[in-house]
Amino acid sequence: MANILQSPEWAQFQQSIGHRVLQAEGPGWRYLATVEGGRTGRYLYCPYGPEAESPDAFDRALADLVARARQERCWFVRVEPVNGHPASGSESAEESLRRRGMRRSPRQVQPGHTQVVDLRKDAKDLLKDMKSTNRNLYRNIHKKGVSIERSQDPQDVRFLLSFLDDTARRRNFNRQQDDYLRAAAESLMPVGAASLYLAKLHGEPIAASLVYDSGDTRTYAHAAMDQEHRRLSAGIPLVVTMIMEAKEKGLTWFDLFGTAPEEAGPEHEWYGFTSFKKSFGGQPVSYPGTWDLPVSRAGYAAYTGARAAREGLSTARTRARELRTRLRERRTAEAAA
Repeated sequence: MANILQSPEWAQFQQSIGHRVLQAEGPGWRYLATVEGGRTGRYLYCPYGPEAESPDAFDRALADLVARARQERCWFVRVEPVNGHPASGSESAEESLRRRGMRRSPRQVQPGHTQVVDLRKDAKDLLKDMKSTNRNLYRNIHKKGVSIERSQDPQDVRFLLSFLDDTARRRNFNRQQDDYLRAAAESLMPVGAASLYLAKLHGEPIAASLVYDSGDTRTYAHAAMDQEHRRLSAGIPLVVTMIMEAKEKGLTWFDLFGTAPEEAGPEHEWYGFTSFKKSFGGQPVSYPGTWDLPVSRAGYAAYTGARAAREGLSTARTRARELRTRLRERRTAEAAA
């Protein structure tokens, strides 16, 4: 399953926004990595990589990454292999990566769990695997005046940005910056590595989704809708259309990109949209996660220490704000009494 984050098109996009991009390959392995970090230390970041066909090839890729990290004066390499490359069937992915000197990253960068639809199935079987509501909306949404269109015009990403902004305000969460998504559209859409799908009600956009195509895989990356028309559930036929058109394009996989772990319950922050994504069928896929391979042990210790101190200060500030808010509310209530 090809990942857009390890593609030449992604390398060009990262370069267009000012990142230093490193790419290398050898027998059975390849990677794309960017130089990251600042005052707390530099590191190489290899999203969903390196890609390797065997444990030996994986080791060679890691050795090359470490050598490049030293050249770039980086303290560590941050990797997200989709395969732990264990030495034997009894060794877990975590044991395999720890044996190679890696440590779990202080934070998970890319999602460690996802839902993947196999597009090699017949179209009728793909629809059969979905919830009946999804099938019915896909077949009948046009009766409500809604049409689904695909755009390769980077300017159309403005509709997605508007919907994302509204969603972020209502739900109080951080999202990708507008400039980043505009740059992604401007770099990837003209070369066919990204498409914007729009659901329109009588010609006016009411939902939008940006997908990435790489090799054999389409990735469902960003989506949002106009809350004024949420009862139409236009986002559902939008996703079904993206799946069916990916099959028509000859792709093999549709990656719904990012779900809660299989054992997660309703308390998990991703539980709601995980249920939404699973309604389109497919199978769950889990990855080993984000791991750090120290190049300079002293440098890595300094990085993790500085990060822990920064997070501790942020937590203390948050608690102080919450305390001040509660005190103001209490004073207001006492004054009203």
